[in-house]
Amino acid sequence: MKLPSLKIRKIDVQHPIIQGGMGVGISWDNLAGHVARNGCIGIVSGVCTGYRYPDFVKTLQGRPLKPENLHHRESLIRIVQRAKEIAEGKGAVGVNILHCITDYGRVVRDAVDAGVDLIISGAGIPLRLPEYAGDGDVALVPIVSSARVLRIICKSWSHRYGRLPDAVVLEGPKSGGHQGFTVEQCEDAAYSLEKLLPQVLKEARAWGDIPVITAGGIWDRADIEASIGMGAAGVQMATRFIGTHECDASTAFKEVVLNAGREDIVLMKSPVGYPARGIWTHLHDSLEDGTSPVVKCISNCILPCNHGEKSRKVGYCISDRLSDARQGRVDTGLFFSGSNGWRVRELVHVRDLIRELTHEVPAPPKTVSS
Repeated sequence: MKLPSLKIRKIDVQHPIIQGGMGVGISWDNLAGHVARNGCIGIVSGVCTGYRYPDFVKTLQGRPLKPENLHHRESLIRIVQRAKEIAEGKGAVGVNILHCITDYGRVVRDAVDAGVDLIISGAGIPLRLPEYAGDGDVALVPIVSSARVLRIICKSWSHRYGRLPDAVVLEGPKSGGHQGFTVEQCEDAAYSLEKLLPQVLKEARAWGDIPVITAGGIWDRADIEASIGMGAAGVQMATRFIGTHECDASTAFKEVVLNAGREDIVLMKSPVGYPARGIWTHLHDSLEDGTSPVVKCISNCILPCNHGEKSRKVGYCISDRLSDARQGRVDTGLFFSGSNGWRVRELVHVRDLIRELTHEVPAPPKTVSS
């Protein structure tokens, strides 16, 4: 199969691949910029950007103080601009913004001001995303887990704002990080990406053929061809890009993923309120024996947590622990990974990974029987 280009609003990139946003800081300027430079869509994680330039934010005990310093405007703008410099005018650069973060609307406006080409938003239903984006010429792409959620978004956006999503990401239950499913649904074949895609495609076509991007467990060229063969416009891949030299995570973070076995990747509770998938590490052992770091809620990162209330019930602050992971603090870090993370066994360059995923493999010659 010859892979098509990917067109979303004003975006037209060579390859139908979006690099998924990974926070905290696993996908910032270096990874997103190099993905775009190689003809795909690179995505910056728009959460907890205050950790990228700590000298420019107010901190307390080494943590950004309050949401305005955690989800920091100037840092996000710098990250996006640097990613675009790396891209050298190729591909496209977008941002992923979790709907559940504190100051969500303000961060959306910051992303528009930064000049992103698209905004991807999940971890909740982003019903007011067009309002926050305003008149900015930016593609708006919600993440959904079902045709029902897409229908809700389309009805709301159409009625309130006179617009529809420029594309939609259908994320199945094999993705890393937060899931749009219960733990039971994550293990139920009825909720597999393959089962959900036809339903979401039907709903997308009912609203004018909105491009559908599949995500969650996409690993290789065969997976890409399978999704496109079913009618998807492209795919989103995140975990696979952790295994690149350009990934913004520390070497220690990458080593945790490189050393993980299939049995180490598990579903866990999260202060966000959704199940999350990641790698079982020392943090989870400390949660079980009561020695995990004390929750202080210095940053007030997400609304569902209610100033640390949910974090104390679950046992950890998600932004603190994800930030520790990015910096390679193995004892206290939270390491998210998709279900295929155990298949990452070496680091490669982004250009080589994209070449592997998009290279046209010639069909074997036909043999003539005598």
